[in-house]
Amino acid sequence: MSFLILGFFTGLSLILAIGAQNIFVIEQGLKRQYVFLVCLICSISDLILIFLGIFLFQYFGDLFNSTIELILNIFLFIFLVHFIYEKISIQKKKINFNHEIKSISLTSITTKTLAFTYLNPHVYSDTVFFLGNLSKNLLIIDKYYFGIGAAISSFIFFFSIGYMSKYLSKYLKSQRVWRKINLFIIIFMSILALYILIEILNFN
Repeated sequence: MSFLILGFFTGLSLILAIGAQNIFVIEQGLKRQYVFLVCLICSISDLILIFLGIFLFQYFGDLFNSTIELILNIFLFIFLVHFIYEKISIQKKKINFNHEIKSISLTSITTKTLAFTYLNPHVYSDTVFFLGNLSKNLLIIDKYYFGIGAAISSFIFFFSIGYMSKYLSKYLKSQRVWRKINLFIIIFMSILALYILIEILNFN
């Protein structure tokens, strides 16, 4: 159960970023256009990519020797530092919410949602690389819990911002709220970075 909670908060920290995909979901909520479909596509996509990363590292984990594991941890640490730096630098940026209501077809909104999801390199780095790498040393049952926890956070997050954007739009557009969210991300990811750094320094 502890790994389910770890997966949940790790996944939530990764997804709670002011990125193009999240802004798009919020925008569709504000427009009241295909909110359920957009949230469902984003959530299921995350679930698929999370378990893809977990099982890729599970399969290739047997081929990794300690040196390769060290190299992966170094890359993971660099990625975390870069991720945290982006979150710190984004604190001063403003979000531009587009409120213009436009009619859009089912095919068009599906294509657009898939594009925002699968053409976003951060989706792969966060789900496949980061979560997969972080779970590589867990027992197989713990991998399932970790992946399920991360996937649950995606479902909760996307459906929350999609549907709550209609009712809480003035708060979602608040720079102060997003700065607090980013502060939480920075703190949590810094703790993870410290954990990875300790593993690197303890390498034998």
